[in-house]
Amino acid sequence: MQFLKTNRGRALAWLVTLLIGGLLVFGTQHDAALYRDPIMHVTQVTTGPSSKETDDFHNADTQTKQTLHGKILNGQYRGQSLTVTNTYSRSGAMDQRYRVGSQLFVVVHNHQGNHLTATAKDLKRDTPLIFMIWLVVGLLLLIMQFSGFMAFLSVAANGVLFLLAILLNGSTQGAQVLWIFGSLAVVFAALTLWLVLGANRQMLITLATTLGGTTIAILVALIVFHFTHEKGMFYESMQYVTQLPRPLFLAETLLGSLGAVMDESTDIISSLFALKRERPELSAMQVFKSGRQIGSTIMGPLINVLFFIFVADTFPMAMLYLKNGNSWGYTFSMNMSMGVVQSLISGIGIVLAVPLASFLASRFMEKKVRA
Repeated sequence: MQFLKTNRGRALAWLVTLLIGGLLVFGTQHDAALYRDPIMHVTQVTTGPSSKETDDFHNADTQTKQTLHGKILNGQYRGQSLTVTNTYSRSGAMDQRYRVGSQLFVVVHNHQGNHLTATAKDLKRDTPLIFMIWLVVGLLLLIMQFSGFMAFLSVAANGVLFLLAILLNGSTQGAQVLWIFGSLAVVFAALTLWLVLGANRQMLITLATTLGGTTIAILVALIVFHFTHEKGMFYESMQYVTQLPRPLFLAETLLGSLGAVMDESTDIISSLFALKRERPELSAMQVFKSGRQIGSTIMGPLINVLFFIFVADTFPMAMLYLKNGNSWGYTFSMNMSMGVVQSLISGIGIVLAVPLASFLASRFMEKKVRA
């Protein structure tokens, strides 16, 4: 780890990332043999005339038919030429336009006389996905250097833990979803803060604030649910849920609130430690007041960020509901109500984290913070 903090270590890490990323991007462009489904490489596209269509709600769209010529890259039909027809709309809601160079998953139909036809299923997207991951990791190493590497390491570790939790939840048929993801939240917070801040007192104070603020926010929500008998909670709007929706909703809210509270707690406590390092004569009450001032500055933008993320997530489906004749009330109930509740619970956690972080930092911070 110390090697990455040196100029030589950073240059080597960036060079290795550049080399590995380039090889991965090149490899995903030629990895068709790793897939079971047939993949067709489009070599020529012929676009036909467009036609305008209107539905019963006067929604207008334009559809265009295109003919795709290409070759199969894998499987038993490898090397054989195919012609596939595809119809795409200007809105792109349920379809998409393909271009020369695209690689498509197709369903091959073998007719009598070895006459092959195919139907396009979807676009092969592993190359742009790997490229984006490579770009993020490269920028983290280039700009944030060692801190960026630790941030990426924490995300990767949390991703593995999240996958294991999903597998464990599936093996228990969702019976212990709240306990599984509640425990995962504690591990998430501890692991992330340990990797980013290190094993020190600042990390422990931030962890205590994160877990405390999140727990109190969830408890407040449960109390409100109890006295209101969960009126207005449209669990049926959680689409494709195959297990009890209420524990799953609470687990989802727990993880979402944890991220927001951790973000704010880290900012407040890091600022207070830096302030104490510069002005060691500050009293505990002065540190507490400073934490409240920092928190009041961070709190508003952070709540707005959560709101904007929520709006961006629900906006496309809400527009689809409204364009198909549904009322605002029904659209809100089926698309936005649960997200609003989650945003409110996260907002409660954000507000409560300000005095909690300020108090814990003012009481348990060292009298002289080391650089």
